[in-house]
Amino acid sequence: MQSSADYYHIEKAIRYLDAHTREQPSLADVAGHLGLSIYHCQRLFHRWAGVTPKDFLQIATLEHAKSLLRSSRPVLDAALEAGLSGPSRLHDLCLSIEAMTPGEYRRGGEGLSIRWGVHPTPVGDGLFAVTERGICGIRFLARAAEYGRELESLREEWPEAGFQQDKVVTSRVAAEVSARMMGRTGEPLSVVLAGTAFQVKVWQALLMIPSGAVTSYSEIAARIGRAKAVRAAASAIGANAIGYLIPCHRVLRSTGAIGGYRWGEARKRALLGLETGKL
Repeated sequence: MQSSADYYHIEKAIRYLDAHTREQPSLADVAGHLGLSIYHCQRLFHRWAGVTPKDFLQIATLEHAKSLLRSSRPVLDAALEAGLSGPSRLHDLCLSIEAMTPGEYRRGGEGLSIRWGVHPTPVGDGLFAVTERGICGIRFLARAAEYGRELESLREEWPEAGFQQDKVVTSRVAAEVSARMMGRTGEPLSVVLAGTAFQVKVWQALLMIPSGAVTSYSEIAARIGRAKAVRAAASAIGANAIGYLIPCHRVLRSTGAIGGYRWGEARKRALLGLETGKL
């Protein structure tokens, strides 16, 4: 399995490329920035992404994002026509979704027990939060030791819930999520959503986007019947607290620009590159 250490090298490479786009850095330039030989840089990318550095770096460019945005629309339309936004799509993902009732949401998780733990994933370390009803949080971290801010944010979202660190429970979830990132599925997962009715509708719309495809903020707004509410839809996408499984990383600006991401634009590029490289 890819290690978090591999990912942080990849993230550093992506940041370097973003800062030097005009210079079109070579593999030797990237390797030098990472403090690796060209040989080890090549192996690192192939081990992590399954593609060569050249291919992955091409995936991470704006031009590739633009072409992906253009080519994904027919895929999304076909998915809708096939009913993949409904139960069959969720079955395909081995993922069941449950939204808390408005009353439960207002009560802030009263009576709920949340177990949490920090685990490595192919895109860095993550804070995983699980209830008896399903996963309520997957939050990516800058480093494993820097989970305090995300844990505090989790407590703010569920102010009346009880919290207990339990890495035995969360490790099983983390392992399954990591396997999915690498194109494998196994045990089914359940997710519980806590948000306003509008937010939940947006998050459900994100599930229409297959791995390796992307859409725009305006498209998401249009698909939930609120074409003029692009800014509100973008805000709801940014508020998603269940990274990867609710795939907010698959939403780009209409220009093809990556746009914001709750856990950093470099990680968003990495997730998109990883998914595209697995196709």
